[in-house]
Amino acid sequence: MQFIDAHIHLSDKEYRGYVDELVNNAKTANVVALVSNAMDFESSTEALLLAEKHPELIYVALGIHPWNVNVLKPNELEETLSLIEKHHHRRSVVAIGEIGLDCKYEVVWEKQLAVFDKMLQTAEKFSLPVIIHSRGTTEFIVDMLPSYNLKRVLLHWFSHPLSALQKAIDYGYYITEGPPVVYSNGIREVVMQTPLTNLLTETDGPVLFRKPPFNSQMTKPSFIKEVVQAIADIKKTDVEEVANQIVQNFETFFNLKISKVK
Repeated sequence: MQFIDAHIHLSDKEYRGYVDELVNNAKTANVVALVSNAMDFESSTEALLLAEKHPELIYVALGIHPWNVNVLKPNELEETLSLIEKHHHRRSVVAIGEIGLDCKYEVVWEKQLAVFDKMLQTAEKFSLPVIIHSRGTTEFIVDMLPSYNLKRVLLHWFSHPLSALQKAIDYGYYITEGPPVVYSNGIREVVMQTPLTNLLTETDGPVLFRKPPFNSQMTKPSFIKEVVQAIADIKKTDVEEVANQIVQNFETFFNLKISKVK
């Protein structure tokens, strides 16, 4: 079986010095694709370098996370947009992400909206999918996205509300879920209600998961096997069927064919 980690942050500072270990872990666990999501200009630049180093395994999403909107350096938005324009044609650049809105940062809500709008317009311009962060803002985002001409939409770590989930599925959006599907009843309910054809798997590393079987280990691509097994249990179907469908979903969503990892 082959596995997919559609959302990880390999250029995060917490992973510095561990990327080769994570790549080896992925290969050993038969994880055949990692999408390294950026958070700002620096992590976007580093993600591109990682993809150059591991072209058979690492893909990248470039953008500015809403958590970083309040600490953007002068011209950082413009520099990130220029970086995307310069590199969007690369095979490794598969999306704009991680972008979105976060209710925890309402004090900079208007700035979040402005940056999000620029990122969505860039996705339109270069016909790239978007990977969306939507903590506390999912319903708002799902309602606003149809006003843009977006190629494809991935709602990362969808948790609630279920009413927005159904609307997102009706729009053809995809959902990613990660290790919490093993132990969270809320996330398991999301997976139950999401067609397998709309699902992708993620770790969101370097996030730490403190419950068994992860127990505060450094988050690694090999966790995906547990995620796929949990999805198979929820869907009451064969684990290999789930793994194969998620690979197919990945290739469809990002419009690429996965390389055979050596």
